Amino acid sequence: MVGAYDDRDGKIWMDGKLVEWRDAQVHILTHGLHYASSVFEGERCYGGKIFKGVEHSKRLKRSANLLDFEIPYTVEEIEAAKYAMLEANGWTDAYVRAIAWRGAGPDMGVSASRNPVRLAVAGWEWGNYYGDAKMKGAKLALSKWKRPSPETIPSEAKAAGLYMICTMSKHEAEAKGCSDAMMLDYRGYVAEATGANVFFVKDGEVHTPLPDCFLNGLTRQTVVGMLKERGITVHERHIMPEELEGFEQCWLTGTAAEVTPVGQIGDFTFEVGALTRDIAESYEALVRS
Repeated sequence: MVGAYDDRDGKIWMDGKLVEWRDAQVHILTHGLHYASSVFEGERCYGGKIFKGVEHSKRLKRSANLLDFEIPYTVEEIEAAKYAMLEANGWTDAYVRAIAWRGAGPDMGVSASRNPVRLAVAGWEWGNYYGDAKMKGAKLALSKWKRPSPETIPSEAKAAGLYMICTMSKHEAEAKGCSDAMMLDYRGYVAEATGANVFFVKDGEVHTPLPDCFLNGLTRQTVVGMLKERGITVHERHIMPEELEGFEQCWLTGTAAEVTPVGQIGDFTFEVGALTRDIAESYEALVRS
């Protein structure tokens, strides 16, 4: 699929029905556009099956509740919408984006409790999120922006507004010739990349930031389980940025990123080692099993 995302052939599921791609539009006074009252999920379909689709739909509903609104569809109805969209477009391998938001209605201020909640499911065929970095290791910059305290945001929600600093961080990183940026949290601990969780290897053990102020990704949880099944010790803990110098390997996890090796973060370098390759290959096999 090529072309701008608003000018393509295909179908998008929107508010209970399939509509032509170019007709899937919202009004300029949509509340979600002005006040970020929007939540979403990114999922991948492999061979006709969405990996952890139900878990994603449950998280979508939970994210909406954390933003104080209710999606007017059940998990089962959201799942049916995803597969209806895929079937209508003839896709068995695709990225799936479900999004819910407060639409246009009688309220147009910070408060929007009377506005309707809308839901759409789109998709597209998407290759490696980081391109050839999946083979040789991604290069990351260090972001000046930090993940905020959970006292200031609903950090457990996959909410659109929380990605504003991610977009700025990634743009800055790309301007430096990097694939992405690594962010610290409000306390100065290593947190995550702009749209992926991060893992490190040292002396055969794995270290990954404790997700106490950022999203505990479903891919992250899957990979932690894979490591433990192999008998590998996993330390979920606070990691200081100066510790990066002692780590030997590094990788990112996410629905879009899948398992992507990291070759460099700032001035710190990592090898694309055996454990990184094993987890990447095993994850690829798992999602297609």
